[in-house]
Amino acid sequence: MPRTLNPLPVTGQMARLACIAAALAVAGGAHAQQGGATKPAPGAFERAKEGAAAAPVLSSPLPAGAGTAVPAGSGAGYHSPNSPIAPLPRRNDVVPWSVLTDLNKKTTKDGILPVFNDAQKGMDKTTQRIQGFMVPLDAKPTQTHFILTSVPLTCSFCTPGGPESMVEVKAKTPVRYSLEPVVVEGKFTVLPNDQYGLYYRVVDAVPVK
Repeated sequence: MPRTLNPLPVTGQMARLACIAAALAVAGGAHAQQGGATKPAPGAFERAKEGAAAAPVLSSPLPAGAGTAVPAGSGAGYHSPNSPIAPLPRRNDVVPWSVLTDLNKKTTKDGILPVFNDAQKGMDKTTQRIQGFMVPLDAKPTQTHFILTSVPLTCSFCTPGGPESMVEVKAKTPVRYSLEPVVVEGKFTVLPNDQYGLYYRVVDAVPVK
């Protein structure tokens, strides 16, 4: 039976989304100032002590080793091998996160913006299926506006990866909040300069088994 948990109380969808946006902006700015992976990710020392047997486990279908050499809050995201939540199962009917996270970024006066490749541009305004872990934006058992991420959250307001590892979802049919992976289908859109710093959105989404 899927595990369910009521979302933590929040002051509203916009406040929660603003918190995520602020975290993305701070993480993105730090990454740009560092010029890449010059600072060890949180917990790197503890993981190093555990040895090679405790290699990072990433949510499939990300390639092995992705997201482990960038600061927290950027890149594809890190799924701790100690997490009680299993990585995403492999499915052939969803967009792989490796496709969404494979992009470059540019720094402008407006901030750090995505540079989408041909594959990502080709999905714009098409119907797609996305699989991920739900970040609720409202304190309700069912959600019509939420975020899907490639790896589960470690706390209510922490971003596990960069904006390339998240998809904003606006659902036509309410989706029940769960700790288990969620799959939705809807109109996929790329966001070249979103006010909240997000890169992808799915609208008119419906849940898929």
